[in-house]
Amino acid sequence: LVRFVKSASFAHKGRNQIMSKLVRSWGSLAALVAAIAFVPFAAAQTVYKVGSTPTGVPFTFLDVKTNTIQGAMVDLVTAIGDDAGFKVDVQATPFSALIPSLTSNKIDIISAAMLITDQRKEVIDFSDPVFPYPGGMVVNESDNTPYKGLADLKGATVGAQVGTVYVDFLKKNGEFAEVKVYDSLADVLRDVSLGRIKAGFGDGPILAYQLSQNKDFKAKLVKTYVPKMAGSVGIGVRKTDTELLKKINASLAKLKGNGTLDKILVKWN
Repeated sequence: LVRFVKSASFAHKGRNQIMSKLVRSWGSLAALVAAIAFVPFAAAQTVYKVGSTPTGVPFTFLDVKTNTIQGAMVDLVTAIGDDAGFKVDVQATPFSALIPSLTSNKIDIISAAMLITDQRKEVIDFSDPVFPYPGGMVVNESDNTPYKGLADLKGATVGAQVGTVYVDFLKKNGEFAEVKVYDSLADVLRDVSLGRIKAGFGDGPILAYQLSQNKDFKAKLVKTYVPKMAGSVGIGVRKTDTELLKKINASLAKLKGNGTLDKILVKWN
């Protein structure tokens, strides 16, 4: 009987200890659930889809080794996102499709070598200017004519990249035999090298970079040419995204001030 009583007492005490532990465990679990319930959903970073062209080296281009879009404007929008507290998902988008993709909500931000123009500002909003960006003219390397303007090419066949400001500019301001439109500046440089067109027009920095990187091109920048198409590159957003634009401008100003933008441009020559 004594052994039975002791055994029963021990069992009762064991049950009490187990129940006490269970209560404490459930209490901890309940506290954890309550804490999680109060974590704001906004804690997760917003991800914005960024449209960048695969053919604008060194500002935006497709890196075939990684199959990702790289370049100066990609580094910049990534740095802006890091500072402003959002993530970016960079997507390859042809230059001519950048603005349509933005206005149709396929992308949220344009970060490419896109000039700020009055015509584009009627459709989308731009950030503060990122950096100045003059136009450029290329001819065959054997052509030593000191061209200064479009009038010097009267009656010639010239070319520019589709979707860029240069196409309309050439058609409105030059007296050419034909203005050919190409998918990329590399295609423009190829036809200039082969003598299929007299001159090609595009973004001066991109033309200079592509010529320096590809010795197969038999073309050169015309140093005497005085560009009429000169402006600044900006980051594009929808006109309804005013708060996003404020964040981009605030971070852009900070990155200009602390030297980050300069480092990015030096990195990409």
